[in-house]
Amino acid sequence: MISFDNVSKTFKRHKVLDGVSLSIATGERVALVGSNGAGKTTLIRCLLGEYLHEGAVTVGGLDPKSNRKAVLSRVGFVPQIPPPLKMPVGELVNFAAAVCGSDPGRIVAMVRELGLDWDQVRRLPFVKLSGGMKQKMLIGIALGRDADILIMDEPAANLDPEARHIFFHQLHERKERAVMLITSHRLDEVAALVNRVVEMDQGRIALDDKVADDVDMNARLDCTVRLTRTEAAFAKAMAEWGFASDDGGIGWRGVVNGPDRLRFLGVLARYAGLVAGIEMK
Repeated sequence: MISFDNVSKTFKRHKVLDGVSLSIATGERVALVGSNGAGKTTLIRCLLGEYLHEGAVTVGGLDPKSNRKAVLSRVGFVPQIPPPLKMPVGELVNFAAAVCGSDPGRIVAMVRELGLDWDQVRRLPFVKLSGGMKQKMLIGIALGRDADILIMDEPAANLDPEARHIFFHQLHERKERAVMLITSHRLDEVAALVNRVVEMDQGRIALDDKVADDVDMNARLDCTVRLTRTEAAFAKAMAEWGFASDDGGIGWRGVVNGPDRLRFLGVLARYAGLVAGIEMK
């Protein structure tokens, strides 16, 4: 589906990509990880046909630079930083649907499923939406189109727990018929979503490995956490996950999405000295 063959890219004598060769097949969900400056974003920009480069990039056998419209019609892209678009949300949806000949109604339905009030936001300039609303809009556009290539940069970072569950469910529905390329600075943020990890360092592939693919992206785990004492900072963190306490802040109960379990445990690790017990089932 996607092929990078000895791809190099230089900016002002600084080589950002250095002979990258990589093939990604349908059904693969790839975590593209690495520190800032590792080359992740530049590699994606080459895939989207935005940069001239050495070597060859093909998507379904097509060069994305010379066949940009055909390639972009297959791509759902969720950037980490939303673009500062001033056009109304309704116009943005119509434009995004027209690019790939999709029904804008499908995008609207996806946006509503993610929890946005379409009637409230449709006339607002995209740039005026909150961070979480922008993220839901961009995910709704990506998943509501006829796209079989999903490129997502920290895609669920600003989503509430229910929207994350819906997002994971949609990825699960597409996992056999799409290519997914999910970029992140941290593997634990995306590990449960992928079946392959590619790590970049200084413009090169430092690691390319398959990972266990046994996580049900539809799973929801009932979770109980008990503390040795109350703590205001912990209470605030748990409230952000939708947890509640019925005994004054010692015991906390809530639901964690299966793919979020490592992320949740990472939050608990910050309060390891307070945690007396954890149960997830």
